[in-house]
Amino acid sequence: MAIFLALAGLFGGLGVGMGAFAAHALRTQLSEGSLQLLETAVRYQMIHALALGLVAVLLARLPGVAMLWAAGWAFAWGVLLFSGSLYALALMGSRWLGMITPLGGVALLIGWICLAFAARSVSGG
Repeated sequence: MAIFLALAGLFGGLGVGMGAFAAHALRTQLSEGSLQLLETAVRYQMIHALALGLVAVLLARLPGVAMLWAAGWAFAWGVLLFSGSLYALALMGSRWLGMITPLGGVALLIGWICLAFAARSVSGG
């Protein structure tokens, strides 16, 4: 559980930092398309930082629910792959890394599905 809380804080803090950096230091350096990629990366990172925080809180109360652990790891990998590849694409122009973005998106979807199944485990249904 502590790992997910730590990742929530790390991803949240880095998201705020990257958003501010893009808005101020990179505004004149990057194309509009690259800035939009950064905005998307930050948005998804922040949403899933909060989701990881939720998973950490739930695991503190329900440590034996395997689907919560699965959701947390899926969210963590999803942020790294989805947002990370978008950052690389926007900042370095590494087009080949764009092929990783959908894998991160799938991981994020899996995280939400696991969270839904965790509710089923908790309710006994």
